[in-house]
Amino acid sequence: MTARIVDGRALAARLRSQYAIRVRDLQDMGAQPPGLAVILVGDDPASAVYVRNKIRACEATGIRSIALRLPGSISNAELLGRIVELNADEAVHGILVQLPLPPQIDLPRVLETIAVEKDVDGFHLYNVGGLVTGSTVFSPCTPYGVVKLLEAENLAIEGQNVVVVGASNIVGKPMALMLMARDATVAICHAKTRDLAQFTMLADILVVAAGVPGLIVPQMVKTGAVVIDVGINRLPNGRITGDVDFEGVAQKASLITPVPGGVGPMTVTMLLENTIASAERAAARRRR
Repeated sequence: MTARIVDGRALAARLRSQYAIRVRDLQDMGAQPPGLAVILVGDDPASAVYVRNKIRACEATGIRSIALRLPGSISNAELLGRIVELNADEAVHGILVQLPLPPQIDLPRVLETIAVEKDVDGFHLYNVGGLVTGSTVFSPCTPYGVVKLLEAENLAIEGQNVVVVGASNIVGKPMALMLMARDATVAICHAKTRDLAQFTMLADILVVAAGVPGLIVPQMVKTGAVVIDVGINRLPNGRITGDVDFEGVAQKASLITPVPGGVGPMTVTMLLENTIASAERAAARRRR
């Protein structure tokens, strides 16, 4: 068996074309175009690249982007003040604070200060907690992108055995909750899990987000499984790789996502989706 490779870039392009139509529809109704404020604190090169890519994606879709580049020495109070100002700005529908932040910044306080209805990253406690009850305003972008990939491939989630490797607050835990909400049976594995293979071998759908290059090898995967590789790792030679031995596992899986070009493009695409949805809600409230 050779796995079918999921083209995340192609799906992202199709979705972004649809999103551009939604943006034009908002403007045709006389509503403000969706606005996304991206806050970058400090001069981390990788963060700067991520922010630049997000701004380009916004521009290509018709979303107005506002980039706030703040010094790494900024105080906690100053950063919170900027967020409060953006909360009150009706032209801003989404607020994203690029991580990581300098050590003097209280990250939980930052996340809870962003207004729930503008938390397009889905990291506010309300949105995270809402995943448990199915009432979240915004789902975190990376797990949301994985769900969109599965749906686009017409893969059944209901009743499937799903194993999520990695228990982070950003990917692993919300991923498990979102798949449970779709009636999958989910197990979460992490760094302390003993004999990881005994779990991964049971997975109909295996989602790997551990940040360990080549962690999942063929003998750990059931024949015919769907393998979603969320990991992004830079090797010493500069090559980008995932958490899955792609060449080996592709010989056993029925479907697999590559790195790069799989889940990555979908993460930014879901950020656009959440921002547009926020603008649509704001427009609906004004029409009442």
